[in-house]
Amino acid sequence: MTLLLQYTLIFAAVLMLVALGGCFSEHSGVINLGLEGIMVIGALGGALVMRYLPSGTSAFVTILLTLLGSVTLGVLFSTLLAVACINFKADQTIVGTAMNMLSVAAATVIVKALNTAVNPDDVSATIQYIEPRKAFSFQIGAFEGNWFMVIAVIALIVAYVTLYKTRFGLRLMACGEHPQAADSVGINVYKMRYAGTTISGALYQYVIMMMLIASGMYRYLLGALADSFLLIPVNGAVIRSENLLNTLIRFLTDYIVIGFRICLPIFCAALLLNVILGVLSKVSPQMNMFAVGIQLKIMVGLAVLFLSSYMLSDAAGFIFNEVKKITVSFVGGMM
Repeated sequence: MTLLLQYTLIFAAVLMLVALGGCFSEHSGVINLGLEGIMVIGALGGALVMRYLPSGTSAFVTILLTLLGSVTLGVLFSTLLAVACINFKADQTIVGTAMNMLSVAAATVIVKALNTAVNPDDVSATIQYIEPRKAFSFQIGAFEGNWFMVIAVIALIVAYVTLYKTRFGLRLMACGEHPQAADSVGINVYKMRYAGTTISGALYQYVIMMMLIASGMYRYLLGALADSFLLIPVNGAVIRSENLLNTLIRFLTDYIVIGFRICLPIFCAALLLNVILGVLSKVSPQMNMFAVGIQLKIMVGLAVLFLSSYMLSDAAGFIFNEVKKITVSFVGGMM
């Protein structure tokens, strides 16, 4: 029970910080689709700070400097989205997608360059920070907490007060909902949107830092990216169009088959229910089938979902195996 509560609070804090970051960005009128990239860059800043901190640094200083490092890089990287979308009126979807791709590649290259500078034989893309990571944990009996839980609660309170109880928050929402009206009364719309985007970036990097510190998943992510360059070097890809075409056809086939297998139970139940309702409408025309059918469809749909939930594990295993096979086929078509 304690372990369940511990992980529930950790994931709740993650979702809370993501939602708060999205609130500031959306209220300013900018859709922040580059949030994954901002998370990666912010996590890189925090990880580098923890790596180069001298041994014996107090827990408070470790937490403070790590947060400052991750916030700084997260805010700077989110400024790219602000400049592109606010000043140059670029498409927010394209800019966000480009930022996500750039961040992962940049983080991998930077970490590999730092490791190679220390040890020429070390071409890994991992950052070791075992000891500083312990500063983010605290113990209350059998419960092991994380200071990011406290930070998330404080951020929630501060965000609520900022958005709904201060002049800055009201102006931010006005710039997002009615920018022309806000500009007509003398509010600098560009300035407010910059503020919303950078605050969003700062909160997003908190999320990924919490996830990386709690799970150590960054080692697998950056390691997989580094191994991809070893498998297919830069300018070393050989495109085999025939193999890639066969893989693409197989992917589309599996895509349709998987979708059909997932929706088949609900589709069959809905089809059977519609046939029954059609027969009843002929037998008893005075019945309002529209009013009756809605409740029946909801009940039958929920029942089918509940009864077929045990099949999801098999479907997930099938999807996972197919994804592995298709990935191997795609890589084989470029070697």
